[in-house]
Amino acid sequence: MVNPEIGLEVIIDSSTIKHQERSTKQSTVRNHEIPTKRSQQAIIARINAGYFRICMSLGGQALLWKNLSEQADISPTIDNLFTKLPSTAYFLIWCLALCVFISLSVLYVLRCIFHFNMVKAEYHHHVGVNYLFAPWISSLLLLRSAPSFIFPNKYSYEYVWWPLIIPVIALDVKIYGQWFTTEKRFLSMVANPTSQLSVIGNLVGAHAAIKMGWTESGICLFTLGMTHYLVVFITLYQRLSGNNHLPSRLRPVFFLFVATPSMAALAWKSITGNFDILCKMLFFLSLFLFASLASRPALFKKSMKSFSVAWWAFSFPLSFLALASTKYSQEAKGMAANGLALVLSAISVLVFVFLLVCSTLKIDSLLRNPILSFSDKS
Repeated sequence: MVNPEIGLEVIIDSSTIKHQERSTKQSTVRNHEIPTKRSQQAIIARINAGYFRICMSLGGQALLWKNLSEQADISPTIDNLFTKLPSTAYFLIWCLALCVFISLSVLYVLRCIFHFNMVKAEYHHHVGVNYLFAPWISSLLLLRSAPSFIFPNKYSYEYVWWPLIIPVIALDVKIYGQWFTTEKRFLSMVANPTSQLSVIGNLVGAHAAIKMGWTESGICLFTLGMTHYLVVFITLYQRLSGNNHLPSRLRPVFFLFVATPSMAALAWKSITGNFDILCKMLFFLSLFLFASLASRPALFKKSMKSFSVAWWAFSFPLSFLALASTKYSQEAKGMAANGLALVLSAISVLVFVFLLVCSTLKIDSLLRNPILSFSDKS
C-alpha cells in the first residue's frame, strides 16, 4: 500500500517578521535607556555637598603653586627650586579646579531640583550641614588663586566676591544662631570636626577680601571666624558626649584641626601685611596638631581600607599648612624654616598627586559610593 505524500505549504508574512524585529529592537533600546537614566539619577542623588572637598583641595593646591611660583625674594634654597617651575603648571591646576567645580555645581543644582528633600535632610544632619560651606569655600579659593588677567581690576573681583560671601554669612547666622538658641542644636550636642568648616569659610573670605583692599571687611570676617573657632575648638577638645560621632570612614576630617589655624595665620598675615607673632602662634599650633595626627596612623586605619571621597580631607589642610610654612620661612629667614617649608610643600604636592591619580582610576566608585546618604522622603 502506498501512502500518499501530504504537501504542506508554509506562507511567511514578511511584514510580521519586520514588525517583530522592530518591537525587539525598540524593547532592547528601552531596556538600555532605563538603566542609563536610573544610573544618571542615582549619581545626582548621591552627589552631596561633601564632594566639594575635592574642589577645596584643588583650589588650595592652586593657591600653593601660585604662591611658590611667585616667590622671588625668599632664600636661595627655596628660590632655586620653586621659581623655575613653569607657570603653566599652576594655570593647569587652576583650570582643572574650575572644571571640577563647575561639574559638581551642575550636579548639585540638579540634586536641588529633583531631590530637594535630600538637600533638606542634608541641612538637618549634624555633619552634612557643615559641608554646605564647602561649595562657597571652594569658589572663594578659586577666586583668590585666579590668574591676574581674569580679574584685571578690583571692581571685577568685587562683583564676584560679594555673591560668594553672602551665602557664607547667611549660613553663619543660621547655624551660629541655632547654637545659641535652639535646644536641639546645642553645640555640645552636634559638634564634630566638620564644624570647623564654618570657621574656614569666614577665614577664606577674609583672606580674599584683602585682595580688594577691604581691610575692615577682612577684620570683620576674621573676628567672626576666630571667635567661633575658640568655642568649637574647646568643645571638640573636651570631647563632650553627644551626637558628635563620626563614621569611621570620615575620620580623615580630623585634619581640619590642621587647616583652621593655618588658614587663620594666612588670613591675619594678609590683614596686617606681615607674619607677626599671632601668625607664628597659629602656625605652631597647626604644626603641633599635624604632628599629633601624623603620629597616630591607627586612627585612620578603618577609613583607609577602601578609597572614598573622604581621603581628599588630607589634601587641603596640608596645602594650607604648606602655605603658612612658606610665609613663616619668609619671615624667619633661616635654614630650619626653609627646610620645613620645603618638606611640608613636598608632602602636600605628593598627597595631592596621589589622590588625583586614585580619583581618576576609581572615578566610578568615587561617585557611586558616598559616605553619607540622605533620605528623599519628606
